[in-house]
This record gives sequence, C-alpha cells and structure tokens, in this order.
Amino acid sequence: MPHGYKLLCEINSIKIPTKFVILVKNILTVNRNQFIKKSMAAGAAGLFLPSLNSYKFSKNIKNTSANDQINIGSIGINGMGWSNTLKALKVPGVNLVAVCDVDQNAITRRLNDKTVADIKDKIKIYSDYRKMLDQDDIDVVYIGTPDHWHALMMIDAAAAGKHIYVEKPIGNSIGECEAMVAAQKKYGSIIQVGQWQRSSTHFQEAMSFVHSGKLGPIRTVKVSCYQGWMRPQPIVADSAVPDGIDYKAWLGPAPNKPFNASRFHFHFRWFWDYAGGLMTDWGVHLLDYALIGMKATVPKTIVGLGGQFAYPDYSQETPDTLTTLYEFDGFNLVWDSAMGIDNGSYGRNHCIAFIGNNATLVVDRSGWEVIEEKRSENKVIVPLQKKSNNGHQQHQFNFMQAIRENKPESLNCNVEEAAHVAKVAQMGNISFRANQKLSWSAKNNQFENSGINEKYFTKEYHNGYQFPKI
Repeated sequence: MPHGYKLLCEINSIKIPTKFVILVKNILTVNRNQFIKKSMAAGAAGLFLPSLNSYKFSKNIKNTSANDQINIGSIGINGMGWSNTLKALKVPGVNLVAVCDVDQNAITRRLNDKTVADIKDKIKIYSDYRKMLDQDDIDVVYIGTPDHWHALMMIDAAAAGKHIYVEKPIGNSIGECEAMVAAQKKYGSIIQVGQWQRSSTHFQEAMSFVHSGKLGPIRTVKVSCYQGWMRPQPIVADSAVPDGIDYKAWLGPAPNKPFNASRFHFHFRWFWDYAGGLMTDWGVHLLDYALIGMKATVPKTIVGLGGQFAYPDYSQETPDTLTTLYEFDGFNLVWDSAMGIDNGSYGRNHCIAFIGNNATLVVDRSGWEVIEEKRSENKVIVPLQKKSNNGHQQHQFNFMQAIRENKPESLNCNVEEAAHVAKVAQMGNISFRANQKLSWSAKNNQFENSGINEKYFTKEYHNGYQFPKI
C-alpha cells in the first residue's frame, strides 16, 4: 500500500501497519513468467542491489531480458506525460496497458490519439493512481503530473515494485528530493528522470570540449532562459470545477484552494504550491549542464533577485524575471531568466555559456559552438555543431535498455543526479523568496541562515496527506 494512503490500513477489522501489508502483498504476488524478483536475481548472479544495504526485505522489482515485452502505465497524460508515453511506445516491445488522470477529458482526448486508437479498448483507465499501482502486469510507471505530486507518486510506485520514469524537476522541495533519493535506495527501482538533454549527443560533445581545457580558465558560466511562449495568465475569478475533473485529487497534498483556471494544467508552473517557475521548469535542464561542465557540486552562497517586472498585474507568484548568482570556488554561475521574450544571451532563447580566457563555448538544444576571445593569444574557434540525435527519444531507449539489462548504473539521468540539480535550482528560488543572500553548508547539507531551513527546506502537506517517511 503506497505512502499516499493513510499510515494504517484496516484488514478484516484489524489494523495492521502498512509496511507489513506491502511486504505480504509482494510475497504473495505472482508475476508473469518472464519476470523474477530482483532479490533472487541478485543472489543468483551476484548483482549489486542498492536496496539491500538499507532495506532488509527487498521489494518485488521486476527484471526483464532483452526480448521481453515491457508494459507501462502513465499517470498524468495532459502534457509532458503523454509526450513521454508516445516516445516510450517507439521503443520495440513497449506496450501501454493503463493510463491515469484526474481529468477525464484528457483521458478521452489521449486515447483517441492515432498512436493508441487501435488498442484503446485494451488500456485500463484510472482516476486514482494508487489503484493503478495495484495492476500486476504494469512493469514501468510514467509520472507526468504537476511537480507537487512527483514525490508521493514516485515513492508509492517504487514501494509497489515498479520501475519509474518521472518528469523533472524530480521534487518540489529540497526535502522531497532527498526523500526520493532515499526511496530509490530502499526499494531498488530503476528510475529515469525526464532531463532528456542528458541523452543528447551534442550536449555530451560540448562537455567534452569544456573539459579539454581549450577554453582556458573559466571564470563565469552564464545560463540564459528567455521563453517568449511561456506567459502567465491574466487574473480570473474563481469558478466551479469543470466537468470531468477531480479537482480534490489534483490538489492532493497542496493547500486546499478554490478552482481557478489560471492555476490549472500548464499554468500550475507559476505558483509556489505546485512548482517553482522557470527556475525549476527549465533550470534543471540548463543548470544541470552548467554543473557538469564545471564538475561542480554545490554553491557556497546564493543571491536571487527578480520579480513580476513584465506582468505585474497577472496572476503568477513565481517571478517573470529572475537573476541568480551562485558563488562556487573559482567561478561564478549566473542564472538569467525572463518570461514572454526570446532575445536572451548570444541571440538565443536559452543557452549555457562557459566563458574562458581563450574562448566562450555556447550550447543549447540546437547545437554548440566556440566563439573566439579576440584578446587571447590562444584563440579557439569551433563553428556551430548541430544536434545529431533526438535526445528525448534516446532518453527512452536508454531507460528501457537499463531495465532490460538490469543496469541502473547505465541510466543517463538517475534520481541522485536529478535531485542534485533540482536542489541547486530550489536554492535560487529560496533566496529570491526569502529576499536575502544565503549560505549553504555542504558539510551539514542545509542552509546556514537561521530559520530558512525550517521555512523552506520542504513543504507542508495538506488534505490528509503526509510527507513520505523513508
């Protein structure tokens, strides 16, 4: 029984702790013939099982060979969740057997998609993800919900013995990110996070060039995110919940507030209850490669400055303009974002720029190039190297291959890596919200500033939901 349920469940009028119910259920579950328990496989083949170090009884994680069919169930299919699902279905041997969404209109629309129209009668439909997790033939769960649901759903799916693909940002707070890392270690699921740029060949090539030293000493890394198509919504009045939507289930652990169209579906991104604005939406993609390029861990100090400069009369809570300075040993990292305009640094609407003494390398989703430093005696120039593969699609191939080979170490973006950059993005948001310069203690894994950890480290859960205990 998942963590999202109440801590105790009632069976035959006798209250039994949930974790023991989960254990008994897993022991009694009979999987399809092509799957075996991960614990048995590890014992027989001497494979490394991360959960064994911290969890006495390994969960019923399914393994599969290269020729096995993999059945997936998708939770949250209105936006990126459906895009991820369609990409997964392009991997040979992957089948969609279940979908779950609190918006029945989204379910109807997606099941009429030409990709699945011929098999839609075989796809089971759920409005409660917890019931979908009980479907025994589901091997992999895709999570494409608003950010505030990621932690509960991922942890519940891992406890149910599923492998998982979860959208970025992995968690909606630093505390959630850490709980999700702990859950993966406990249950042993193979989990890929939707930072698909990690599967883009040209990003990897760009990082190799950065690491070559040819740029010379790098003093500043600039991360620019200008998204003209992303705009907040005008203020509208609260209204009745539209037909077909279970709004209470959509809110979940978030505070109970009246339905408002400006906060729903795609636009949840601009409200602190559900997400973290551009900083966490795009930031986990772009800051990720800034950290990879510099082989950096965590900043020493963080200063976030911004506000609703372009749309002061609109409904969003997150800033439409934000500049954040991260101080590392030996270099500065600058985050610069704006909603509603595209003319960012180097004429791009997004990029990461590594500014060295010899040259500057600029990389975005279209490719990478090296721009000469005219004053340098060691000039370096590389013309635009265009992208060479579909990173989003390759991310799905990488994920399924890791499952089939039982090699979580081959994942291009595992939980721990995704949690790390999500925490750095959260640091920037917290500095902005607290309106002060913050210092981070790597030793203690928390802010040094009094009161900040208590107020911002994690979010309070509401509506009967409890923060997951691992």
